[in-house]
Amino acid sequence: MTHRSNVETVRAGFAAYLSQDRAAMERLLADEFVFTSPQDDHIGKAAFLEVCFPTAYRVRSQELLDTVALDDEQVFVRYEYELTTGERHRNVEVLTVRDGRLTETQVYFGGRFPQE
Repeated sequence: MTHRSNVETVRAGFAAYLSQDRAAMERLLADEFVFTSPQDDHIGKAAFLEVCFPTAYRVRSQELLDTVALDDEQVFVRYEYELTTGERHRNVEVLTVRDGRLTETQVYFGGRFPQE
């Protein structure tokens, strides 16, 4: 496996989601991967791939606004996306990367952007 930075690993995860490249996502996720959001309470890798991963069809576009390494493992991401309905939102995620694989994602939902 090619060594990449934690920020590059996180960016690769976002790209795999948007392109719905499940094989690439499976390679990026550690076996012990845990996903948490306001709608999902500490679900594992299998549940994430079944429930959350296939939702990219709702996204028309997405832009990573900030992707910053917080320490040796955690990466902060702020992004803006537009749904196929035309609604725009901003979210924040904190992802943990160990040994080149995603081990945890914590999602914090934002509201509509810009405010109408």
